[in-house]
Amino acid sequence: MGIPIKKATEIPTDDHLVLLVHKGKHYPDGILSEEALQFLSETDKREQGNPVHLNLYHRQVLVVRYEAGENAAINYENLRKEGHTAFQQIKAQKWESLTIVNHTGDARAGLAFLEGLALTTYQFLKYFTDADQRIYKLTGIAISDQSVTTQQIRELQNVLDATMKARSLVNEPASFLTATQLSKEIQKLGQEAGFKVEVFNKKKIETLKMGGLLAVNQGSTEPPTFTILEWKPDHPKNNKPIILVGKGIVYDTGGLSLKPTKGSMDIMKCDMGGAAAVIGTMYAVAKNKLPLHVIALVPSTDNRPGLKAYAPGDVVKMHSGKTVEVLNTDAEGRMILADALSYAGKYKPELVFDAATLTGSAALAVGRYAMVCMGTAQREIFEDVAKTGHEVGERVVKFPLWNDFEEEIKSTVADIKNLGRPEAGAITAGKFLEHFTSYPWIHFDIAGPAWLDEEDSYRGQGGSGVGVRLFYHYLQNRI
Repeated sequence: MGIPIKKATEIPTDDHLVLLVHKGKHYPDGILSEEALQFLSETDKREQGNPVHLNLYHRQVLVVRYEAGENAAINYENLRKEGHTAFQQIKAQKWESLTIVNHTGDARAGLAFLEGLALTTYQFLKYFTDADQRIYKLTGIAISDQSVTTQQIRELQNVLDATMKARSLVNEPASFLTATQLSKEIQKLGQEAGFKVEVFNKKKIETLKMGGLLAVNQGSTEPPTFTILEWKPDHPKNNKPIILVGKGIVYDTGGLSLKPTKGSMDIMKCDMGGAAAVIGTMYAVAKNKLPLHVIALVPSTDNRPGLKAYAPGDVVKMHSGKTVEVLNTDAEGRMILADALSYAGKYKPELVFDAATLTGSAALAVGRYAMVCMGTAQREIFEDVAKTGHEVGERVVKFPLWNDFEEEIKSTVADIKNLGRPEAGAITAGKFLEHFTSYPWIHFDIAGPAWLDEEDSYRGQGGSGVGVRLFYHYLQNRI
């Protein structure tokens, strides 16, 4: 769980403060002495950066000057980053609690700053023997803002917790997080948040003839799982469910098409980042009791070059009945997603999103700065997704799914093949997945931002939990 957040009914006299103020405008009355105000006036003239630290002896104060531009979404993203920067001083000074005083008159500004600060407090300390020495001293955050409601704070807390839980799933090593263990973790989260969970074991997967998932699993010593998460409140606003599908490759060696480059296997515990995104989203949806019927599907296995591993040249019959020629066993994510997307059709869904760390091509195209998306949903849905992504700081870039790319995955021995040419690899992967959809659908390739080799502001280092805030807020906006 993240650090607890609450609303302050009044500005405390003894707690450390972070003052969020408009640059160049007056400061809140009754908090700072004349000497402190004079000092701040001088720093304003010197254009000193944020935050400005005031030592009032009985408590510490950080002052963050907010300069609003014309683009609100960029303003709020900048404030999230200011939250990250402020926490570096909070951490260094070992504050145990703090109150954010939002004096901007904009409730969303205070919440954005709080969001960035709180996400920066995430730590994954499970495997450190001195974890108790490493843990941050901060144990609580309050926000003083009359325009912020308790409900808004509760909703934000749940979304932050969901993002952090997604990060922790990605950060877990494969020595712990097998496909079976992932399903157990989902069950725990389901009990905590209130969504239903059903787990299909290998025998059930065989009965369902999920050939893609079974083929990828052939080289593993661990069985696969297929997990169904469902949130269905009384009287949902949607007649047909919205479905989220997440790629759950808990570790990827590339299989017999072994990953060849230096460092390419070191971080492959992150290959279930898509699964983490949809799991986290379901947690936030259930905790906040969104009045929507939402289902998530998580196919899961590791991909290893074991004695019975599937091989280039194999032909696999998928859940849908289509046959796939395997040209590269490292193109495994689309194989398991295809079965899940095919299975999703049984629900006659209103809309399906899938999330996957699918291609290096997507990461090369947009780096860690955005997700790539494509699909068959209406233009308005793509526009809403893009708008939401811009607002929450999880941007998406739409790629085309032109029919020209169909030529890239034609096979001479099967219905399709699982690999196109090196060019436009993210798109041909999407074109492959399209074969297994029969409903409005958007594919999100999150390969770039799902794992961060070095700290990237409030997104942290390691698993970023990307996708949770985008998907949650998109769904919340549909209400």
